[in-house]
Amino acid sequence: MKVLITGGAGYIGTVLTKHLVQYPEVNKIVIYDNLSRKNSNLFLGDRLPNAEKVELVVGDILDLRKLNKVLTGVDVVFHLAARVSTPFANVDADFHEQVNHWGTSELVSAVESSEVEKFIYTSSTSVYGGSSGIIGEEYDPDPKTFYGISKFRGEEHVRRLQKKRNALILRCANVYGFSRSMRFDAVINRFMFDANFMKRIQIHGNGKQHRAFVHVNTLVKSLIGCLFNDVPSGIYNVVDKNMQILDIVDALKSIYPDLEFIFINQHLALRQMMVDPKSALRKYIDYENPLTLKDELLDFKKRFSF
Repeated sequence: MKVLITGGAGYIGTVLTKHLVQYPEVNKIVIYDNLSRKNSNLFLGDRLPNAEKVELVVGDILDLRKLNKVLTGVDVVFHLAARVSTPFANVDADFHEQVNHWGTSELVSAVESSEVEKFIYTSSTSVYGGSSGIIGEEYDPDPKTFYGISKFRGEEHVRRLQKKRNALILRCANVYGFSRSMRFDAVINRFMFDANFMKRIQIHGNGKQHRAFVHVNTLVKSLIGCLFNDVPSGIYNVVDKNMQILDIVDALKSIYPDLEFIFINQHLALRQMMVDPKSALRKYIDYENPLTLKDELLDFKKRFSF
């Protein structure tokens, strides 16, 4: 099986590659990435097992000619490449549109002309906009940010592909946890960095807003499950847990007892999002996360060099 991972050198792609390379069924992994985040951690450190399976192709998601070429012989595509939201969800609308919307359109067009059998797209629960209660996959999207709008428009092209191929749209919650290619702009990751090195974190709003989260290892487990199982084309939420920001603070304080925290614009009640973890995807694959948030953060802490 030959697999292509767009954005494969990024935060999620690095973890996915580390796990996929160990499966004998996968004989080739092509990392397609423009390296725009200037993150080289996938290429350094301990050598990957079965490293001969992995190939890097430096290319842009908007380069249709190169996409057509790199898809030769590919069986499965993981489309992870994206302009990520935090902290610029409502900044530079054109950039979000170019990468998340039109980049997905170009990739889907290339896939339509290829022999690819399965297409797995990581969208975002941000397409829902917000919620006063827990929502599920039947909830109508109503994105509120440039990021959410661009990811939803990207979904439209994948839905077109669903008429011809097995195409899955995974709406992922806020991703957190250790990866060799870290993102420290995501809220839990940022909190961990500041708690460990600054001994102080900043909380925007009153901290009572809920968010949906998924650990990067849990997300990768769901992605690999989609690869090896017969999951029907469709839209699926990938959520591990819903937490208030103050719940995260409590877990951090149990690890860092001397932690200080300050509120920024505490009078603001920020938009919240709660998504039902009981996704229809769980009918087909098991990606249960047995760890508590504290266990995950303790493991994260061990990854810091000091």
